[in-house]
Amino acid sequence: MRFIHKLLLAVVIILLSFAWTSPVFADNNGDRIFTNNCSSCHLGGGNILIANKTLHKEALSQYLDNYNTESIQAIIHQIKNGKGAMPAFKNKLNEEEILEVAAYVFQKAEQGW
Repeated sequence: MRFIHKLLLAVVIILLSFAWTSPVFADNNGDRIFTNNCSSCHLGGGNILIANKTLHKEALSQYLDNYNTESIQAIIHQIKNGKGAMPAFKNKLNEEEILEVAAYVFQKAEQGW
């Protein structure tokens, strides 16, 4: 039963992610990349699969190696290689796209999503 609820929530979030656009970040390529590749699981900096492993600064600091000393590099490593339920994006996104989405995630985390 919990699986069905999670699956239903994931479908709703995916559908909403296609409809949602932010006029504030309309020209931000990192936002576009995030929306197209990450928001189905991380909409609004959350995490639909593992609730405590969000993209909020506190969680990134806790769960990403070296986040406190090399934040962008830690995020890039996670995007490229994935971990656990998160897939690797090194074969899906190019280096520039990875850097742009990492910078976007860092900026949003610093601002509190």
